[in-house]
Amino acid sequence: MILQSLSLLNYKNFDSQNFTFDHKINCFVGANGIGKTNVLDAIYHLSFGKSYFNPIASQNIKHGEDFFVVEGIFEKDNREEKILVSLKKSQKKIIKRNSKAYERFSEHVGFIPLVIISPADRDLIIEGSETRRKFIDSVISQSDKNYLNLLINYNKVLQQRNALLKYFALNNTFNAQTLEIYNEQLHTYGSEIFTIRKAFLETFIPIFKTRYNAISNHQEPVHLSYKSDLFENDLDSLLKININKDKALQYTSVGIHKDDLSFEIDGFPIKKFGSQGQQKSFLIALKLAQFDFIKQQSGFSPILLLDDIFDKLDENRVAQIIALVNNKNFGQLFISDTHADRTEAIIKQVHQSYKIFKLE
Repeated sequence: MILQSLSLLNYKNFDSQNFTFDHKINCFVGANGIGKTNVLDAIYHLSFGKSYFNPIASQNIKHGEDFFVVEGIFEKDNREEKILVSLKKSQKKIIKRNSKAYERFSEHVGFIPLVIISPADRDLIIEGSETRRKFIDSVISQSDKNYLNLLINYNKVLQQRNALLKYFALNNTFNAQTLEIYNEQLHTYGSEIFTIRKAFLETFIPIFKTRYNAISNHQEPVHLSYKSDLFENDLDSLLKININKDKALQYTSVGIHKDDLSFEIDGFPIKKFGSQGQQKSFLIALKLAQFDFIKQQSGFSPILLLDDIFDKLDENRVAQIIALVNNKNFGQLFISDTHADRTEAIIKQVHQSYKIFKLE
């Protein structure tokens, strides 16, 4: 899986820009605010059909313009694949593969396997459970189309059940039979999602621990655990037990949409007890484990984006990360950094071909 070239038109701070890439390592260097991260986000956009950093699609259009276009030419399975993402204000986003538009964006997810490591990943530690659920869903969905469809269906039914609970409250009424229809559907979809998440984490957690030990040189033990209501009871029973609570709250208070991941270091929450360096190492290990898992499932080395990851890491941990990527398991890398000299010194330790793009 190689991204050969990238074209940007009215994307974020770029009016028009073209890049031709090395098949191994590509570095974007320059001052803060110059657009290094925006280039990585454009590559992410081609894989996921959306920005990693800004969920409001229209805000990715350059100020003063009406549209953006991001186009990439990839080599996959010895074939050329052209992916285009475009958006015009007040219109729907379009994703095309070889000039043919997708009817559903979900059909594209997983076609271009990709992993990004960024300072924005800190949200996985400091934000609420939704951010961590999205991480699980993103990893599994890249290699399991069925899982993505289950999620879409579950969320659709969840919205309908929540709307019904609000209707009951507004109209001072209640219909157990109608509610039961939604309960059954949530139970069917939710139980399968729970089973897949559980199996995924049983595979994923050992990979993550191996990655963390390599980065930290076995300095401290870390743990990752899956939290779900469904460990206590099946979803149909939970929905019935909590019906009075749901009626009062006017939304569904239990289910796989409340699942979470617990991040620990030395037996304590990393959010409270981990240093900045330890937290960053934890997140990098999490994303490298994501890389390993996707490669294992898809048979392709995902494209790896490293956005400004060398800050707040001591030289030993930087050296460990470089040693990790200096092997045949990794495919194409894209790196952004504010320090051109540091980047060049680091990548010269890696015996691979590279290109450095100085953005001004």
